[in-house]
Amino acid sequence: MEIRKLTQPEKPSAMCLVWDVFLEFEAHDYVEEGVATFRDFINDESSIKALAVYGAFEKRKLAGVIATRNGGNHIALFFVHKDCQRRGIGRKLFETVLENSTSKVITVNSSPYATEIYHKLGFSDTGAERTTNGMRYTPMKYVKDEQPV
Repeated sequence: MEIRKLTQPEKPSAMCLVWDVFLEFEAHDYVEEGVATFRDFINDESSIKALAVYGAFEKRKLAGVIATRNGGNHIALFFVHKDCQRRGIGRKLFETVLENSTSKVITVNSSPYATEIYHKLGFSDTGAERTTNGMRYTPMKYVKDEQPV
């Protein structure tokens, strides 16, 4: 498996993977407004251009994506193709974020579907579930120094 930062021309195909996984596993947790909010975000070129997007490739095929903003301090997107889940790809993508972030704390607004995954990675909740623009999320953080080596 190869994990690397995606180039700008590669980001649209990465957003297609994100959209497909979102529709299959997450969209049912959101009202119509939330689905539209998410779709608008991943289709907004300037928003996606501002993200550092890393892709996991197996046999040259994109298997998963993680994207950060604020210099790697906040995870904005984290999706693994359904055929590639539960094989450590997500963990390797997250480890790439840890290696590339200079911040001691990494935050995420986790979807209901992903909270268990983030907990397994060492994140803790920083508040109760919220809804903004139809998007349900639980604010979470990962503190590097508090994790076992």
